[in-house]
Amino acid sequence: MLLINIAGLALIALIVWWFWFYKPKEAELGESDLVITVENGTYSPSRIKVPTGEPVEIKFIRKDQSPCSETLLIPELQISDTLPLNKLKTIQLPALAAGEYAFHCQMQMYRGQITVK
Repeated sequence: MLLINIAGLALIALIVWWFWFYKPKEAELGESDLVITVENGTYSPSRIKVPTGEPVEIKFIRKDQSPCSETLLIPELQISDTLPLNKLKTIQLPALAAGEYAFHCQMQMYRGQITVK
Protein backbone atom coordinates (compact mmCIF):
# COMPACT_ATOMS: atom_id res chain seq x y z
CA MET A 1 0.00 0.00 0.00
CA LEU A 2 2.82 2.39 0.88
CA LEU A 3 4.49 1.76 -2.49
CA ILE A 4 1.28 2.67 -4.34
CA ASN A 5 0.97 5.93 -2.38
CA ILE A 6 4.59 6.85 -3.11
CA ALA A 7 4.13 6.10 -6.81
CA GLY A 8 0.96 8.22 -6.84
CA LEU A 9 2.73 11.17 -5.19
CA ALA A 10 5.62 10.88 -7.65
CA LEU A 11 3.18 10.93 -10.56
CA ILE A 12 1.41 14.01 -9.16
CA ALA A 13 4.79 15.75 -8.74
CA LEU A 14 5.72 14.90 -12.33
CA ILE A 15 2.42 16.30 -13.64
CA VAL A 16 2.82 19.52 -11.62
CA TRP A 17 6.39 19.96 -12.90
CA TRP A 18 5.37 19.34 -16.54
CA PHE A 19 2.45 21.77 -16.61
CA TRP A 20 3.69 24.56 -14.33
CA PHE A 21 7.46 24.50 -14.02
CA TYR A 22 8.87 22.95 -17.21
CA LYS A 23 10.60 25.46 -19.51
CA PRO A 24 11.12 24.14 -23.05
CA LYS A 25 14.45 24.65 -24.76
CA GLU A 26 14.58 28.00 -26.56
CA ALA A 27 16.77 28.98 -29.50
CA GLU A 28 17.26 32.07 -31.60
CA LEU A 29 17.25 31.97 -35.37
CA GLY A 30 20.72 32.74 -36.61
CA GLU A 31 22.37 30.36 -34.20
CA SER A 32 24.63 28.01 -36.11
CA ASP A 33 22.70 25.36 -38.02
CA LEU A 34 19.42 25.77 -36.11
CA VAL A 35 17.31 22.76 -37.00
CA ILE A 36 14.11 21.79 -35.19
CA THR A 37 14.08 18.06 -34.51
CA VAL A 38 10.73 16.30 -34.39
CA GLU A 39 11.00 13.19 -32.22
CA ASN A 40 9.66 11.56 -29.07
CA GLY A 41 6.48 13.62 -29.19
CA THR A 42 8.20 17.02 -29.17
CA TYR A 43 9.78 19.74 -31.26
CA SER A 44 13.31 20.52 -30.07
CA PRO A 45 13.84 23.37 -29.68
CA SER A 46 10.17 24.17 -29.34
CA ARG A 47 10.56 27.92 -28.84
CA ILE A 48 12.29 29.98 -31.52
CA LYS A 49 13.05 33.71 -31.63
CA VAL A 50 13.14 35.43 -35.04
CA PRO A 51 13.66 39.08 -36.03
CA THR A 52 10.77 41.38 -36.88
CA GLY A 53 10.13 42.37 -40.49
CA GLU A 54 12.49 39.90 -42.19
CA PRO A 55 11.54 36.77 -44.14
CA VAL A 56 13.10 33.71 -42.51
CA GLU A 57 13.61 30.02 -43.12
CA ILE A 58 13.04 27.44 -40.41
CA LYS A 59 14.45 23.94 -40.92
CA PHE A 60 12.83 20.79 -39.55
CA ILE A 61 13.98 17.19 -39.47
CA ARG A 62 11.39 14.57 -38.56
CA LYS A 63 12.79 11.49 -36.81
CA ASP A 64 9.48 10.39 -35.28
CA GLN A 65 7.53 7.83 -37.33
CA SER A 66 4.21 8.81 -35.74
CA PRO A 67 1.67 9.88 -38.40
CA CYS A 68 0.84 12.92 -36.26
CA SER A 69 4.40 14.24 -36.57
CA GLU A 70 4.13 14.29 -40.37
CA THR A 71 2.06 17.48 -40.65
CA LEU A 72 3.28 20.92 -39.59
CA LEU A 73 0.71 23.68 -39.14
CA ILE A 74 1.24 27.38 -38.47
CA PRO A 75 -2.42 28.48 -38.44
CA GLU A 76 -1.91 32.24 -38.10
CA LEU A 77 0.24 32.21 -41.24
CA GLN A 78 -1.98 29.71 -43.09
CA ILE A 79 0.95 27.32 -43.46
CA SER A 80 0.36 23.59 -43.69
CA ASP A 81 3.22 21.36 -44.84
CA THR A 82 4.37 17.75 -44.73
CA LEU A 83 7.61 16.83 -42.99
CA PRO A 84 9.31 13.84 -44.66
CA LEU A 85 10.85 11.21 -42.40
CA ASN A 86 14.62 11.65 -41.82
CA LYS A 87 14.98 14.44 -44.38
CA LEU A 88 15.59 18.13 -43.83
CA LYS A 89 12.59 20.31 -44.72
CA THR A 90 12.83 24.10 -44.99
CA ILE A 91 9.74 26.19 -44.24
CA GLN A 92 9.70 29.72 -45.63
CA LEU A 93 8.14 32.37 -43.39
CA PRO A 94 7.22 35.84 -44.64
CA ALA A 95 8.33 39.00 -42.85
CA LEU A 96 6.40 38.89 -39.59
CA ALA A 97 5.07 41.52 -37.22
CA ALA A 98 6.13 41.32 -33.58
CA GLY A 99 4.20 38.71 -31.64
CA GLU A 100 3.91 35.02 -30.97
CA TYR A 101 2.96 32.41 -33.55
CA ALA A 102 2.14 28.84 -32.56
CA PHE A 103 3.13 25.84 -34.65
CA HIS A 104 1.93 22.30 -34.09
CA CYS A 105 0.92 18.98 -35.61
CA GLN A 106 -2.63 18.37 -36.80
CA MET A 107 -3.76 17.06 -33.41
CA GLN A 108 -1.76 19.67 -31.42
CA MET A 109 0.16 16.95 -29.60
CA TYR A 110 3.50 18.35 -30.85
CA ARG A 111 3.64 22.09 -30.10
CA GLY A 112 6.04 24.96 -30.49
CA GLN A 113 6.13 28.72 -30.62
CA ILE A 114 7.80 31.34 -32.79
CA THR A 115 8.48 34.62 -30.98
CA VAL A 116 9.05 37.60 -33.26
CA LYS A 117 10.93 40.56 -31.70
